[in-house]
Amino acid sequence: MASNRITVRVPKTLEQRLRKQSRARGRSPSDLVRAALEAYLESTNRNGSAFEAAQAAGVLGCVTGAPRDLSTNHSYFKDFGKNK
Repeated sequence: MASNRITVRVPKTLEQRLRKQSRARGRSPSDLVRAALEAYLESTNRNGSAFEAAQAAGVLGCVTGAPRDLSTNHSYFKDFGKNK
């Protein structure tokens, strides 16, 4: 596997924790950092936008009996969030 080197500065306590885990797991610190970075990047890719989450949940267009322009006509929101 071809790889590139990057340099990251971390606090001493984080380095100590990384080295301790490295020894406990029998893996190099680089292996653990790569795995953690992969997991982080994978989790951020899955989040997507609120629209994508609503679309995946099937809640877009599920309201019946509402005006067709409810999401785009700002007059419906004139007093939204105000106590009456």
